[in-house]
Amino acid sequence: MDRRETEQLLDAIRQARAAGEPAAVATVVRVKGSAYRREGTRMFVRRNGTYECALSGGCLEPTVAEAAARVIATGEPVIVSYDLADDSVWGLGIGCSGAVDIRIERIADDPITNDWLTILERGEAAVLVTPLSGASGRMIVRGTGGVTGGLTDPVVEQAAIARARARLGSPYPASGPDRIGSAEVFYEITMPPPDLVIFGAGHDAAPVAQMAWALGFAVTVVDVRDAFLTPGRFAGATLVCAHFSQFAERVTLGAGSFALIMNHHVERDQESLRFSLESDAAYIGVLGPRSRYDKLLAGLAEQGYVPDASKAARVRSPVGLSLGAETPQEVATSILGELLAIRRGFDGGFLSGSVGSLHRPADKRLLASS
Repeated sequence: MDRRETEQLLDAIRQARAAGEPAAVATVVRVKGSAYRREGTRMFVRRNGTYECALSGGCLEPTVAEAAARVIATGEPVIVSYDLADDSVWGLGIGCSGAVDIRIERIADDPITNDWLTILERGEAAVLVTPLSGASGRMIVRGTGGVTGGLTDPVVEQAAIARARARLGSPYPASGPDRIGSAEVFYEITMPPPDLVIFGAGHDAAPVAQMAWALGFAVTVVDVRDAFLTPGRFAGATLVCAHFSQFAERVTLGAGSFALIMNHHVERDQESLRFSLESDAAYIGVLGPRSRYDKLLAGLAEQGYVPDASKAARVRSPVGLSLGAETPQEVATSILGELLAIRRGFDGGFLSGSVGSLHRPADKRLLASS
């Protein structure tokens, strides 16, 4: 789930708690074959059957809500399996070729649940470990190394802690089940929203910022022109008015962040590029044709700055996917498509004709076929 979905879920939980109404959360814990959403997707369900967020394209939710009503009444968590291809059993007419297992539990008011909700609220890196079989208990493994809670089986607990930390440290952390001996546990992973720093607040930057925010990015817009930096143009974004000489003290480009350079001004683009190359940003996109990027590099070289190959390898120029984009909204779609693909380890190509998993990063697809 991205940041916006998580915020929707948290808001629903806050409202239910304030009203004293019991509710449940349904989580996809296992997917076999083709399914609309992946492991870790959550859905909030009220006692009256209404819900927030989605586990599918809209076909599973009413059935899951019915099961959640029973869980709310009994307080006993359950795992419900849905074979999306078997219409004779569910009569859903979905026509997919996969199956999903969904764990439904009543939202409790205990230390682990409250700690986890706080972590989600803050957008911290952590893993919630929940046994599906062979053990009981729950625990939270934080990205900072701390562990809260525990499992009844100490052997499973220690193995689960190590594997949770390994998942957090992987290039593309993903929620999912894992078997440890005769036990099976589920790792629900949350990560901070990815940072996108846009250098330039022109008219074409606004749709990029708006779309990026909707997709769960933490957006910062940097420009020397204060009049361009208004909440009306960049709702939800952090606005930084700074000359490039002030970037070091006012702009943060941390590890794993995305930088997008679109000032439409040679000197400002040049200095934004220099600053980005010297940062820990994982991605540096430069708007415009390749010849313009080469011109920026040549200008920096005249000043005595030549980035080494490892730094320059992070640069994408031209930026975006090849969609034939023309309007600012189309260009934003092209750029955000590339950002999502890179963030999740995909190559951004066409899906037509693909027979592998649509949710598995490119490097994992290669490993699976080797």
